[in-house]
Amino acid sequence: MPLVFEEVKLECGYRIDLLVENKPVIELKSVESLNDVHLAQTLTYIKLGNFKLELLIKFNVALLKQGIRRVINGELG
Repeated sequence: MPLVFEEVKLECGYRIDLLVENKPVIELKSVESLNDVHLAQTLTYIKLGNFKLELLIKFNVALLKQGIRRVINGELG
């Protein structure tokens, strides 16, 4: 995702893990636990891309459904 600031476009902005049809963003993590840094990264992608939904998926869990967090309009769900 390029970073645009005062009409200057930088191609080396942010790297989204998965973007599906320019709608939901999917951020993949393989960490012991999710923390505030991961949520901040997710919120940055939502704000910069003007997206409504992002899925934050952590793979270090027994069942995948335990590692899925939805972030909608800046709220963790």
